[in-house]
Amino acid sequence: MKSWLMPTSRVLGQLSNAMLWIAGVGLVSMTAIVAYQVFMRFVINQSPAWTEAGSIMIMTWFIFLGAAVGVRENFHMGFDVLLYVLPPSAKPWLRAISDVAVFCFAFGMAFYGGELAVRYWSTRIPVLGLPTAFTYFPIVISGALMCLFAAERILLRLAGEPVDDIPVDPTITEA
Repeated sequence: MKSWLMPTSRVLGQLSNAMLWIAGVGLVSMTAIVAYQVFMRFVINQSPAWTEAGSIMIMTWFIFLGAAVGVRENFHMGFDVLLYVLPPSAKPWLRAISDVAVFCFAFGMAFYGGELAVRYWSTRIPVLGLPTAFTYFPIVISGALMCLFAAERILLRLAGEPVDDIPVDPTITEA
């Protein structure tokens, strides 16, 4: 199983990095649009109609892409109290249950987000001219990515890889 799993994991790592960069560009773009909107409103006294809807659309994209990256990097929200009171041998089981729950939730995001996208494909966002379905695409894409990343974690754990260990940064020293 490891023969194809590790190269696939590296590709998913590159995909995760690409999504993180796209989210970062989205954050910078949204900031620039909001700054442009403020300038146009308070200096020129004529605010463009598309800036608010555009910045919210971009914000939706970078939040959902960032959430998908968080699943891969194991930075997503979790309830870790049990990890501190149960024996260390229970940790992989609890993490696996968490990954299965994330997978199921993400599958629901992709499936139901897809239904919304199909339903609203024919309507348009007036100020942007985009299909309303574009509002739901981040949910679908993020859900699909979360499914991939959660499945990767489950398969790596089954293959005996240390996916639950937090990597230690050797440049950080304790005082």
